Parts: sequence; C-alpha cells; structure tokens
Amino acid sequence: MDRPGTTELPPALVSQAGLSRIVELDIEGMTCASCVTRVERKLGKIEGVHASVNLPLESARVEVPAGVSDQELLSTVAAAGYQARVKEVPIKHGPEVTGAEPGRTSQIHEASRRPSSVDALLPRLAVAAALTIPVVLISMIPSAQFMDWGWWVAALALPVVTWSAWPFHRAAAVNARHGGSTMDTLVSIGVAASYLYSLVQLIVDPRMTEHPGMEMTGTGGLYFETAVVVTTFLLLGRWLEARAKSRAGDALRALLDRGAKQATLLRAGVESVVPAEQLVPGDLFVVRPGETIATDGIVRDGASAVDTSIITGESLPAEVTEGSPVTGATVNTSGRLVVEATRVGSETTLAAMARLVSEAQTGKAPIARLADRISGVFVPIVLAIVVLTFITWQVLGGSLPSSFTAAVAVLVIACPCALGLATPVGLLAGSGRGSQLGILIRGAQVLEDTRAVDTIVLDKTGTVTSGRLALDAVDTFGASDLDLVRLAAAVEAGSEHPLAKAIVAAEAARVASGIGGTRGTHDGGGQPAVVGFQSAAGGGVEGTVVEVSGESREVLVGRTDWIVPRLAEDGMPDAAQLAIFAERESGGATAVWVAVDRRVAGMLSLRDTVKPGSAEGIARLKALGLRPVLLTGDNAAVAARVAAEVGIAAQDVHAGVRPEGKVAVVKRLQAGGARVAMAGDGVNDAPALAQADLGIAMGSGTDVAREAAELTVMGDDLRQVATAIELSRRTLSIIKANLFWAFAYNTIGIPIAALGLLNPMVAGAAMAASSVLVVTNSLRLTRFGR
Repeated sequence: MDRPGTTELPPALVSQAGLSRIVELDIEGMTCASCVTRVERKLGKIEGVHASVNLPLESARVEVPAGVSDQELLSTVAAAGYQARVKEVPIKHGPEVTGAEPGRTSQIHEASRRPSSVDALLPRLAVAAALTIPVVLISMIPSAQFMDWGWWVAALALPVVTWSAWPFHRAAAVNARHGGSTMDTLVSIGVAASYLYSLVQLIVDPRMTEHPGMEMTGTGGLYFETAVVVTTFLLLGRWLEARAKSRAGDALRALLDRGAKQATLLRAGVESVVPAEQLVPGDLFVVRPGETIATDGIVRDGASAVDTSIITGESLPAEVTEGSPVTGATVNTSGRLVVEATRVGSETTLAAMARLVSEAQTGKAPIARLADRISGVFVPIVLAIVVLTFITWQVLGGSLPSSFTAAVAVLVIACPCALGLATPVGLLAGSGRGSQLGILIRGAQVLEDTRAVDTIVLDKTGTVTSGRLALDAVDTFGASDLDLVRLAAAVEAGSEHPLAKAIVAAEAARVASGIGGTRGTHDGGGQPAVVGFQSAAGGGVEGTVVEVSGESREVLVGRTDWIVPRLAEDGMPDAAQLAIFAERESGGATAVWVAVDRRVAGMLSLRDTVKPGSAEGIARLKALGLRPVLLTGDNAAVAARVAAEVGIAAQDVHAGVRPEGKVAVVKRLQAGGARVAMAGDGVNDAPALAQADLGIAMGSGTDVAREAAELTVMGDDLRQVATAIELSRRTLSIIKANLFWAFAYNTIGIPIAALGLLNPMVAGAAMAASSVLVVTNSLRLTRFGR
C-alpha cells in the first residue's frame, strides 16, 4: 500500500526538486454541482494544475506542478467565491523524533472534527419550521385569519426568508460577485421574489387583508407562504442530505477509529504504555489477548490468532507465529505477542487504506464529469426560461400573479441539487462499504472499467493457489508412512527451504492431530535430536537422527541428482521406483527422495495448494460474464491440474510464462478485442497489472503490485475479487439510477411549472424530495453484501 523507498516531501522541497505534488484542500461554501464546476475550472486555469473537487466531502485533490504555491491555489479558490484551506501533513523528521507522522489518519480525523453541516443547519431549519406552520395556516385557511392578518404573516415570514434562508442568499451573492450563478441563485431569487412581491402588494394596498378572506378573493396576490414553505423544504432537504452524507462517510471514520490509541512499549525488558503514534520502526511492543495491534510489524515472540476482519473482511482469525507479519488495527485474540514495528503513521496499512478510499471518493468518473458540465450551464439556461415564462404569460394575457407564480415555480423546480449529488454520494457510499469489506476502489474510473471488462487474467501462485507447498503424497519402500515423514521432518527442521518447511509442517500437523504418536522423541513432543546436520543449496539435507533409545539413523532428503551419488550400491532406486518418481513430477508435484542409512526408503511429493475459495470465486466471476484465464510460470502439467480443479477451460491456460511474458499475454488478449482485468500479488505481476484495463491486487501480495493496480482486495481470496467487481458494478448502477432520476426530474418538472400547473410550494417539496431520494438510493450500498 505504501510506496517503498519514497517519502512524502513538504511542498517547498517538492517544488525545489522540480516534481509535481498533490495538495488536498478543504473548501467551504460549495452547495451544488455548479460550484464544483466553477472551482475546478478556476483551478484548471493555472498552468499545469489538475483539480478534482468532491461536493459531499467538501474537498479538492489538486495536482500541482513545481512553481505553483499553496497560496496561489487558495487565492484562486477565493476568487471563485469560496473559502479554502490546505490540509496540513506533518513532516517526518526521522525515528529519533517522538510523535511520528500521523499522516492521512490525522487529516481525516481533523476533517471529521470540522463544524458539521448537520449541526449548522438544524437551528435554521427549526426556526423555519416553527414559523412556517402559522404562516401557512393563516394564509391558506380563512377561519384562521383575523384583521390585518397579512402584516402579521409578513412579520412571521421575515426571519424565515432572511436568517433561515441566509445560506442560500449568501452563496448566491458570493457567486454573483464573481459573475456566476448556482442552484442557490435560483433558490435565493425565488424566495426573495415571493416575499418582496407580496410585501409590495401589501404596501400598495395596506387594506387588502383588513378582513379575513380578503386576499383569498381579492385582486392582489400574496406569496408569503410560498417563500417560507420553499425555504423550509429546501432546508429540510439540505439537512437530510447532510445527515445521509455523514452516514456515507461513517465507514471510513469507523475504520480509522479502530486504530490503537496506546501501545505497550518494550525496552530493555521494561514495559511502558505510550501513545501509539510515538512508535517508530524498530520498536518492540507487547500485545496481549484482546488488545488492538498498534501498528504494522513482525512478530518476534509468541503465537496467537489475530482477527484481521477490519483489514481483509474475512471472519476467521489468522494464525501468527514468530516471523509472521501483522497489521495495525487488527485484534490479538489469544496469546501474548511481542511485535517489532515496521511501519508507522502514514505508512501503515490502515492509513494507506484510508488514503485510497479518500482518493477514490474525491475522484470522478466520466459519467460524473458529464453531470458537472451540464450543471455548469444549467443555471443560466433556467434563468432565461424563468424570464421567458413570465413574459410569455404576460403576452398571452395572464394576470400578474399567475405569471409570477409560474416563474417562481420554474425557479424552484429547476434547482439541480439531485444532479450534483448523484455521483459523489453514490461513490462515497460505495467506497465506504468497500472499506468495510476489505475492498479498496482506487478511483471513480474503476467503476467504468469494471462494467467494461469481459476477461480476467489470474496469476496462479498466490492468487489462485496459496503459494505455499504442502505434503501431497507419501510413497514408501519398506518403511511406514508415519516413520518416513517423521525422520524426514527431523532433518529438514534445520533448513529454511520452502520444501523443508512444508515437510516439517506436515509432521507437526500429524502430531497435533494425534496421528501415529510421537515415537522416538525425547520430550514426548517435537522432533528427535539430529546431529551432523548439513545442507546443500538446491540439493538436499542430511543428518543423523538420534532416537530416545539411543538408536541412530543417517537420513538424507533431496533431489535425484544430489542423493543418488550418496547412496550405497544396494540402496539405489530401482526402475519401478524411478517410474513412480517421474509420474509424481509429471503430475505437477515436486518430489524428493528420502534415504535411511544410505538406502532409499521412499519419496515425498509436495504441491502448491489451491486456495479453498478459488473455485467458488472463479464460478462467481463467470456468472458476472468474465472469462477466466490462468497465467503461470510453472510447467503445463501443474497449470492444467490447477485449472481443472478451479474450473478454468484448458484453452485458457498459459503456462511457462516468464514475468515479462505476462504483459505480452495481456496485450495479446487486448489485441483480440478483450477488455482485460488482471489479478495478481507479486512484484512480477506489476507490469501486467498496469497494462490491464483493470488491475486487481491481492492484499496479501507486494506493495509494488498494490501500487500498480486500480482495485485492491485486502484478503487473498478470489471470492473477494468477485465481491469487489460486484460492488463496483452495483455502485455504478446506483449512480446511473441517481442521474436518471435527477435529469428526469428537471426535464419533466420545468415544462410543467412553466405551464402554470405546479404551485411553487409543491415545487419546493418535490425538489427537496428528489435530493433526499438520490441520497437514500445511494445509502442502499451501505447494506451491500449483508
């Protein structure tokens, strides 16, 4: 997740180095897609600057070339009519400084502590609602009216159309000063026009509401109730939007809150509790059962099961022992662990996850940019339609009140709130849910890519298979299976070779399960003693196994060309045994001979095991319309066996492919018209991941692979890859539905309002309802997979 060998430079140093940099801004005052378009357009006028602005997050991610200062960015945003500030990233001074860089985590927590839109809007909404009720009752029900009721209504409506509606008026004024118009312009004009028109009517004819029912049947027209109802409905819509957007971002905040706040530092055998952020690489810290692991590290002592669900989305705990990597924010469930910190602050997996999720939420797919461009020209067109509606009604002989009502209704119904929220809220909810499931969507473009891909290339080792050898078969020539494995494991215990580890693990599993007992051991468990251990790189191992009884046997384990010269003349493998060995190898296994006292006693066959979820994952990928292709550097026999086991067609298997050849396979598929996704986990997969139309990195793999991919699954299960594609496609589907209803709402509503068939109060309620509908539809993603 982090970029090995790189550090984040402060802006000044980046500029001096002549490099581009990423600046993240908090922006206040944006209310709709038109605001987003204006800020992006203004920043884009600075040479070399590329900005992506997110409305729900009220933030911007800006790519800045050398020579452009932060202040220039802030001034440009201010010139567009909005307030901005840079999200500060503390500079890391080195391991000797306590309080290591909190990085991305602190930035997002800082953002979450900013004044909430929900809290800011609630008092204005409460006042508006409290005053709107009597205004509507008095205005609409003759029996509720009294002498000069119009003046009382005007007084009650005044706080609503001024203080409660102030957010709309302020935004409209700011944009007007900069020669622009937004959704708030429509709202402000509609509310102000309704109130001022009514007030003028009262001033011109002070006695028009002298008696109950006069305005209802009189010549004038009062629209105080329209002004307050529109304000109240729009504030309600904004408040509900703010609540929903806050919910959509809860997944990311919950993710960050799971990080440990304290760590038990271990120095010179003495434990002390320190803030987790003070850990630096190389520190040892203790994690007891039930505690959260403070940061990424490697287990140096102890064994336990670790709940990794927050990172991988997998419910089963992962077993860890000495030498196992562990991830910050996961939970130790059983034994005591001593962990050496390897990554801290912004370099941790948790911080990198948050960074990727935030980047994805700030990004834009082409479908979102289309909505932004439309919104940018929408408001001026609507204002022109309003004027045309009023004039047309007057020309056709309509009364002044009816002309005014139609024009105000067009103003209100046309507000493109839903249009501006359609994409970013959908992406916010989708990527937030993804983070809970251990799925990281790197950017909005990924949503388009997952829809288009029709072929998925799967690297075998580490993606389809575990990448770890396991004992597959035991062939004995006189000795028992149990004795052969026990003796082989005894000498292999001194080797670090993957073959040795697999044999030792197989014997340990037998002992743990109680199969065969522990004959020959000194302490009732573990391996018998071995003396004279020797290891030949690429050949094999040998040593003398000493039993409890004092009996000793010389044991050799190795490949044919190494072991045969060491055998006694009467201990050589015969033709039948050589045939069995060849059969095991041709079947895709790695076979080794075991000799006792210089005579062949049997052979052990080991295989890379297929992951439990691979077959199901590939079946789900097929159901999504994807053609699975297996890619491996192993021989054809191994590849064919794995493909048959997981359900990949024989013609879609590419074996013996070198790392540089993986890119060629992807290019060949693309040249044939396929839209290719690639899933892999190794350094040698990175070029192919980058070449593919959609790169998917398995989270258990290398940093290089994760950086080359657009989508990362934090687990190592192909079922999670299928889930990631399902979630991405579901998110895109929700966004499209949002945009459809937003466009349909405006397209249908404006003509109806222009024809005078829509009361402004109803228009205000419908407009607020459309925005809430879009946000509610997006929040369905938070239940994905449940």
